[in-house]
Amino acid sequence: MHKMKSKSVIKNIEDQNGNKIEHTKIINEIINEERINQRQMRRIDISGFKSIKELSLPLRDINILIGANGSGKSNFLHFFDFLKHINKHNLQEFAALKGIETFLHKGEKLTQEISTHLYFQGTNGYSFTIKKGDNGFVFTKEGMWYSKNPYYNNPIEIASFGPESALRLQSMPRAEYIRKYLNQLAKYHFHDTGENSPFSKESNIDNDQYYLYETGSNLGAYLFNIQKKSPVVYNLIIKTIQSIAPYFADFFFRPENNGNLKIRWQSKYSSSIYGVNDLSDGTIRFISLTTLFLQPQLPETIIIDEPELGLHPTAIAKLAGLIKSAAAKNSQVIIATQSTDLISHFEPEDVITVDQKNGESIFERLDSGKLKIWLEEYTIDDLWKRNIITTGQPNI
Repeated sequence: MHKMKSKSVIKNIEDQNGNKIEHTKIINEIINEERINQRQMRRIDISGFKSIKELSLPLRDINILIGANGSGKSNFLHFFDFLKHINKHNLQEFAALKGIETFLHKGEKLTQEISTHLYFQGTNGYSFTIKKGDNGFVFTKEGMWYSKNPYYNNPIEIASFGPESALRLQSMPRAEYIRKYLNQLAKYHFHDTGENSPFSKESNIDNDQYYLYETGSNLGAYLFNIQKKSPVVYNLIIKTIQSIAPYFADFFFRPENNGNLKIRWQSKYSSSIYGVNDLSDGTIRFISLTTLFLQPQLPETIIIDEPELGLHPTAIAKLAGLIKSAAAKNSQVIIATQSTDLISHFEPEDVITVDQKNGESIFERLDSGKLKIWLEEYTIDDLWKRNIITTGQPNI
């Protein structure tokens, strides 16, 4: 977790007139908020992005989006990719490769700008507005929010009217807070499990050990590192895998001289060494998901699209438990799914239905109060299948 030395921070803080500020209380409040809240987002506003015309969505520890194909679930997750490219200072390249038109709600004839406001715990926040210019997007507004600081306007406006964010040029603690949140964003997808999938590639035990990559391409090196440095966690991962694949004994790690290794494993019932392609698609995905949700240092935010693909109902139940476990450890989970089996394991307030009406995505979080009479007899997935929950339904 981010730690700051109050003395160095106090020396570098100035108000808008350039006057030095020595206000220990304010600095301590910033430090304490970072310790307690770990930069979790509590609400997100989005307008003008893909199928999202206008959205203000409160976020919880667990956020499961369910809806028909094309409803806009994936567009919501793609917005976090968009944020990450902004933080990396390569928005223009990213937009040019995809096509600026593809980002604007119903195209530039209807929408000329995209805006957002990320609300963290308390009064922390980050916002921006980008408009389509002659050669790409232009930042016309960009703000850092921290209303407990009386020495600055709120937001602190940093827009450069240039093609990239000015956030990385800021030295204030608030900028570092926002950058760290954006930098850790990753949208995981473990869908590709074929013969030439990321899982079948070599990874390096020195270079690829630090965090799990979005496609799971370094799964072998990452698990090798967990086995060496966190054996208790590693054993928990193995036990969890065995709960849905009883034949699985352990991974077989033998790095080459250059530090590269491939995922290999052993069966309880054979002395042979097997490769990753000897596992079923569902088992490979479950191993990746288990590693993601049980890793020693969880990301502050876990974003994943359709994690239930290829999983047996028993594995889906285990996945629900893994999600709850990660959320209990202060990792915010954002998931898009089409699985009624998965949502049956959660509270109504954890579920957000997504519909598309007239080309616009509509998001609605379920309310247990409104469903109370039905929940006495049925589970959430029963209500969804029976069309008692009318939102997020397939369009027939």
